[in-house]
Amino acid sequence: MSKLEESAAPPLIDAGSGQPVKRLRPGAIGIGAVLFMALATAAPITAMTGNVPIAVGYGNGIHAPAGFLVATAILFVFTIGYAAMSRHVTAAGAFYGYISHGLGQAVGMASGLLATVAYIVFEASLIGIFASFFRTTVANFGGPTINWIWLAIGGMALIAIMGYFDIQLSGKVLGIFLVTEVTILAILSFAVLFKGGGPQGLMPGVLNPLKAFTAAPTDSKAGIVGSAGIGLFFAFWSWVGYETCAVYGEESRDPKRTVPRAVLTLVLLIGGIYTFVSWMAVAGNGTKQVLALSRGSNPFDMFFGITQSFVGVWAKDVYEVLIITGSFACALAFHNTASRYIYALGREVPHKATRNLLGNTHDKHKSPHVASIVQTVITVAIVLGFYWFQKPSSAAPDVAYDYVYGLLAIFGTMIILACQSLCSLSVISYFHILKKHPETASWWRTLLAPLVGAVAMGYVIYLLIKNINFAAGAASSSPLLKATPYAVIGLFVVGLIFAAYMYIRRPDEYAQMGRTVLEETAERDEIDLATSR
Repeated sequence: MSKLEESAAPPLIDAGSGQPVKRLRPGAIGIGAVLFMALATAAPITAMTGNVPIAVGYGNGIHAPAGFLVATAILFVFTIGYAAMSRHVTAAGAFYGYISHGLGQAVGMASGLLATVAYIVFEASLIGIFASFFRTTVANFGGPTINWIWLAIGGMALIAIMGYFDIQLSGKVLGIFLVTEVTILAILSFAVLFKGGGPQGLMPGVLNPLKAFTAAPTDSKAGIVGSAGIGLFFAFWSWVGYETCAVYGEESRDPKRTVPRAVLTLVLLIGGIYTFVSWMAVAGNGTKQVLALSRGSNPFDMFFGITQSFVGVWAKDVYEVLIITGSFACALAFHNTASRYIYALGREVPHKATRNLLGNTHDKHKSPHVASIVQTVITVAIVLGFYWFQKPSSAAPDVAYDYVYGLLAIFGTMIILACQSLCSLSVISYFHILKKHPETASWWRTLLAPLVGAVAMGYVIYLLIKNINFAAGAASSSPLLKATPYAVIGLFVVGLIFAAYMYIRRPDEYAQMGRTVLEETAERDEIDLATSR
């Protein structure tokens, strides 16, 4: 974007006061960059390598690909309403803005706080698995044994540098990493497809959606009982992050078109990748081998083995390197998302100095640089806290993977699912109770679809709570895990209390909460009312 175009960009308006506030760089990224950054948060290679073996071995067995197909259908239904909302409300705090406009400032503030915390801890979570993958891969290649904390610190430092500068830098880095990881998954999958699969061929029956609700076979000797609920939960878990398309609305070109197109495109793109790759992983190994590997000492061999046998040793080595870069890209993408949520909340807090600091953007790069620094400090504190206070055990020797990644991923996932449910309800309220934008409202797009989405998200939350000990694996005895549901509820209550304080003590500023939107997509009646005071 040229200086002339930037100066001509519409200001960011605080709808409660009608005053412009400092905004992120307008028009900095197009739909391609938005897709790259949101797809990076979903982390295809990390999701496939880490989650498919669990879904196969302990969930719905060889029908795990059908679970991803079902998840695609349900999330597409949710996304229909989400995309409809994004056509009219554009702000850096997506869930925060959407829920505030649909369900009111109090629920919006509570949800915004939840979403911010979720994305904050997701960066730390992904730094954990990045450090674990990095250390293991170096050892596998004959290198020295490195303490995971040094790898984690190096990753956080590099992310901090990129988060400080123009969003275009992160977009380019994420684009490179994402293309490489999707490429290796494609090479593996098409190699299996063109060679006709493994011992049982391509096994198209594993895609039958009805089979997604069947459990993996029981292994009484090993004490393993399959649960279809576990398979479905891990299918949904793999998607967390795709909804972040809306977070980049302020920085995208023509956000009223870019964000809805990006989020609808992404849900189908991710669904296609996950379903196809998991199908080829099952078909390439065959029924007996895929179950044995998924329940073995190194379940990642479910992918490493077929990569070597169907493509070559070189591809297997490349695959191991790309799970490092893939997890790093995911951590970077979540850093960008968390920074924008902190920035969005920061420019609306009552304390003027804090607002001018957290809600500030870099003079040159137009990045939320202060919020980015805050996010880095919090992430470093979380990671160091685990390093200092969580010691490895015989059951969970890898602190970075078992605790940092596992526990924080569960915590964040529970929050995002709750926010998605509330977002679906806010869509219904916005279009059908508050009667906003009747030209967009319809019985299926803004009523039936989000209603189905809310119910489905609620069901997945139920699956998570029911299977939370299994999902945590070796860290299931951690008191942090047991506190997770209560922490989520507690954060929501804190948000409500803060909103109540604002309503009682600062009613004018309460009216502004969640109302900072781009002028070109703002609610015209609110802006006109505010500017006429």
